[in-house]
Amino acid sequence: MSMSVSMPLGGVQVGSYDSYERAQAAVDHLSDEKFAVEDVTIIGTDLRMIEKVTGRLTWGRALAAGAAAGAWWGLFVGLLLGIFSEDGGNWVASVLSGLLIGLVFGALFGGMGYAATQGRRDFTSTSRITASRYDVMCAPSSAEEARAILARFSLRG
Repeated sequence: MSMSVSMPLGGVQVGSYDSYERAQAAVDHLSDEKFAVEDVTIIGTDLRMIEKVTGRLTWGRALAAGAAAGAWWGLFVGLLLGIFSEDGGNWVASVLSGLLIGLVFGALFGGMGYAATQGRRDFTSTSRITASRYDVMCAPSSAEEARAILARFSLRG
């Protein structure tokens, strides 16, 4: 029977940081020192989702957001169709038609989406996933070298 020791995902820990930016800077420093960064993994632990409420969602905001998104798509389609027009007047008409049709359909779909929620989520928000700690992991064969490089990096500031 063979026995094997299970290695944690990503290898062994060579550094631990309180922000992703610091962990990313550490890996960047390893790269600058010509370390084989393809053996490096950043693992975030103790994940949490943070949702920041940005405002109240009303019929007006739902229609306006839908209209704006639809207008962008309509403008895009109008510009594509305008490429094939034979003169400048047709090009302008294609772009304006696409913009107006997109605006109307966007507002329509924005209103339908808002109506479908039936008042269950009458707010807008942004969300992100953060971790309380970011560990820089490395293959065991090069862990000591990585630790030495990161030790010099942490002394730099």
